[in-house]
Amino acid sequence: MIQGSCHCGAVRWQFEGQPDGATACNCTVCRRYGVLWAYGYEGEGIAVSGRTQAYTRGEAIEFHFCPVCGCVAFWRARQGNQEGRRRIAVNLRLAEPEAVAQVPIDHFDGLNTFEDRPRDGRCVADYWF
Repeated sequence: MIQGSCHCGAVRWQFEGQPDGATACNCTVCRRYGVLWAYGYEGEGIAVSGRTQAYTRGEAIEFHFCPVCGCVAFWRARQGNQEGRRRIAVNLRLAEPEAVAQVPIDHFDGLNTFEDRPRDGRCVADYWF
């Protein structure tokens, strides 16, 4: 299990297991936040706690952040999919470095093509140094 928290500790998350990858997205929001996402479904291996505020982008997604220290903790889909499952992703930058250092980086072009890009061999630790 990987755990993360905002700077002041008021907002926390838990990710069961080890993520297959950490997504670096270049969309207009993610590149400003500087986040690395690990994906799942709400209530299925990802748990979040603490009071948050949300920035809602369009009809599809909410970015949740701590109202005290401002750290972006997770995003959540505004609606469930056809099976009623709701996507969620936690910000791996809020975890302790040693817990996520070797997670490979997945690149997503959310700005132009909305497609996955190939891995380049980098991992989370490469983004911190």
